[in-house]
Amino acid sequence: MRLSALGLMFTLALGCLGVAPRAPEAQPAGKVWRVGFLEYTAIPVRSLPEAFRTELRNLGYVEGKNIALEFRSAEGVVDRLGALATELARLPVDVIVATGSLAIRAAQQATSTIPIVMMTTTNAVEQGFVASLARPGGNITGLAGPGIELSGKRLEMLKEAMPAVSRIAVLWNPQNRTTTSFLQETQAAAPG
Repeated sequence: MRLSALGLMFTLALGCLGVAPRAPEAQPAGKVWRVGFLEYTAIPVRSLPEAFRTELRNLGYVEGKNIALEFRSAEGVVDRLGALATELARLPVDVIVATGSLAIRAAQQATSTIPIVMMTTTNAVEQGFVASLARPGGNITGLAGPGIELSGKRLEMLKEAMPAVSRIAVLWNPQNRTTTSFLQETQAAAPG
């Protein structure tokens, strides 16, 4: 079975619960697993909850039958993340899926016992989310990418594609301390 990134993330989340995905007809009746979803984004991805529901249905989980989903978005307000993460932890949920470094950090600070499945483009080890990618330790696992390392390469590719361009603006969020590393890598790739 080939899983999308979304399916892989939920497989990880369900794995944290000790529940392996099965065919829809093989899902046990009984426990309803509660999955919390936490995001920071300034513009919530409205299609994301439906995409998660679709992937869960593909794995045999039906909302209201054997799984309950709790979506929380800070809608770009950093100060809301802590309260939203704490709210999910107090519900309680069986696992928290956190997207982006700010949401992962808030979930990490809200609980050390509820499994957290992260999805981030930053270096999860450098951010202190996991001890190592091979052996994460703690209660956090998930998907992490080499996003920062690619920042300079993206600028190099842009310069190759548009050699006449002499100035490039970079937009970044100073409230999100992980974006500072992206900015620094991009500046290091720029001519002095």
